[in-house]
Amino acid sequence: MSYCLNPTCPNPENLAHSQKCQSCGSQLLLNDRYQVIKPLGQGGFGATFLACDQALPGEPSCVIKQLRPSTTAPQVLQMARELFEREAKTLGRIGNHPQIPRLLDYFEDGHHFYLIQEYISGATLQQEIKRNGNLSEAGVKQFLSEILPLLQYIHERKVIHRDIKPANLIRRTQDARMVLIDFGAVKNQVTQAITNQSEHTALTAYAIGTPGFAPPEQMAMRPVYASDIYALGVTCIYLLTGKSPKDLAYSPTTGEMMWEQLVQVSDHLKSVLRKMLEVSVRNRYQSADDVLRGLEMEPYLESLAQGLLIKSDLAVKEQAHYHRDDSGILCNNPSASFTSSGVAQVAAAIRARRAKAAEGAGLHTARMQPGSLTAKQATLGSSNSNGSQSQNSQVARKLDTQSLLTSYLKGRRDFALHNLSMLNLQGADLSETNFHSAQLRKTNFQGANLRNSDFGKANLAYANLRDANFSKAYLNNADLEGADLRGADFSYAYLSNANLRGANLCGANLTGAKISEEQLALAKTNWLTVRPNGKRGLL
Repeated sequence: MSYCLNPTCPNPENLAHSQKCQSCGSQLLLNDRYQVIKPLGQGGFGATFLACDQALPGEPSCVIKQLRPSTTAPQVLQMARELFEREAKTLGRIGNHPQIPRLLDYFEDGHHFYLIQEYISGATLQQEIKRNGNLSEAGVKQFLSEILPLLQYIHERKVIHRDIKPANLIRRTQDARMVLIDFGAVKNQVTQAITNQSEHTALTAYAIGTPGFAPPEQMAMRPVYASDIYALGVTCIYLLTGKSPKDLAYSPTTGEMMWEQLVQVSDHLKSVLRKMLEVSVRNRYQSADDVLRGLEMEPYLESLAQGLLIKSDLAVKEQAHYHRDDSGILCNNPSASFTSSGVAQVAAAIRARRAKAAEGAGLHTARMQPGSLTAKQATLGSSNSNGSQSQNSQVARKLDTQSLLTSYLKGRRDFALHNLSMLNLQGADLSETNFHSAQLRKTNFQGANLRNSDFGKANLAYANLRDANFSKAYLNNADLEGADLRGADFSYAYLSNANLRGANLCGANLTGAKISEEQLALAKTNWLTVRPNGKRGLL
C-alpha cells in the first residue's frame, strides 16, 4: 500500500505502486525516494509514518516524521521551522548511539517539514507491561542499568529529552536492547538551572513533555537535566504498578506522588526511587551518574558491566580502550571517554571483584587500575637497583569452546585478553561481547552473531568469519590478515587501522563501515562486495 501524506486527503490509502493519490492527486513518492506505507501515530504538531527507501538496495524501512504547522502564518511557520531544525541538529549530534534511532535525512517540502529516521522494530515498554504484566524489582533494576548510561550520554551532549515515558522506550526485536525514541521535545544547548531565581535556563514555548511524567520545573518551562531523572522515576513506578501517573494519588500538601504503598520492593530501591521523584529539583538526583552510584548493588554489577562493553558511539570508539603503563601492564585508558564517572566507578568495582576471584584461583590476568598491586604482587614484589618494583608478566587465559559458550549463556560478556585461538564457535551467538586484545587466530566464527562486539586490537589472523554478523562491531587495530570474510556483514562496523592484508571480502557487506581505500586495496573483493556507500562492485 502507498499512503498519501496530504493531511486533508479524504482517502489516503492507495495501491502499492501508484504514482499519484487517487483521491487528492498528490505525489506519493516523497522526495523522489520514500514510499509511505502506513501511519504510525499522530500528535499536536505532526504525524509519523512507516516508509521504505526506494533509493537504497533492499528498500530498507524507515520512519518519516512529518511536522504539520496548523496554519501557513509566517510566525507559525517560523516556530515550526525552529522546532524542526532543533530536532534535526540534536539527532545528528547524538544519533550514532546504538540506543538512539539514527537520523537519515531531513528536508522541507510545501510548508511541511520531514525527518527521516531509522526504523526501530519492537514493542514499547507500555505495550510490554500491558501484555506481560508488571516488572519485579530485579526487572526494574535491569531496566535502569540499560537506560542510565544512555541518559548520561545524552546529558553529556547538553541535551534534555523531556519526554521519557514507557511509550517512548522500545525494546528492539533483533537484539532486545532498549531504544529511546521521540526527541521532538528535546531542549538542546542547555545549562543547569542555578539557585538564583533571577537566572534560569532558556525558556521554550512548545513541546514541554507529558503531564504526570514531567516534573514541576519542566511544566513551568524551566527544564534541567534532573527533569529527565524524575520522568525516569515515574516510568519505574509504571513498570512496578502498571498505573500511569493520572491513575495515582498525590499529596495535597507536597505534590508528591503517593506510590510507596503500591509496590513490593526493597527499602534500598524505595530510597533511590524516592530521591528520583523529589518534587524539589535541588533535593533530586542531579544526574544519571548520581543514580548509578545510588544503585550500586552486587547482584546487578554484571548487568551494568555488560552495558559498558558497547561504547556510546563511534566517536568514543575512536579512542583507545587500553594503554600500557611504564611497566608494560595493560590498563584502562584514563583518556578514554566513558559515558559517566559513575559507570566507571561501577566498572572498577566489578574489576576488583573479578581480580580477587581470579587471584584466589591462581588465574589473575593483571587487569587493574594503573599503579595498583594485588596482594600477591605486594608479597612477591621487590625493589630493583633503580628503586622500582618488579611486575608479574601478563599471561592470557586459555578457554575451550564449551567453557566460553557456557560462560556467555550465564551472562558473562567480557573475554578481553583471553586466548581463544582455534576454537570452533561456528553459528554461536556472542553478540555484544568484549574480545578486546584477545587471541583469536584461526578461530572458526562462521555464521556466528558477533554484532556490536569489541574486537579492538584482537588477533583474528586466518580466522573463518564467513557469513558472520559483525554489524556495528569495533575492530580498530584488529589483525585480520588472511581471514575468510566472505559474505560477512560488516555494516557500520569500525575497521579503522585494521590489517586486511590477504583477507577475503568477496560478497561482504561493508555498508557504512569505517574503512579506508588503502585498507581495502590489500584485501580481495568481487562484484558482490557491498561498498561502504551501499553500492555493489569491485573496490
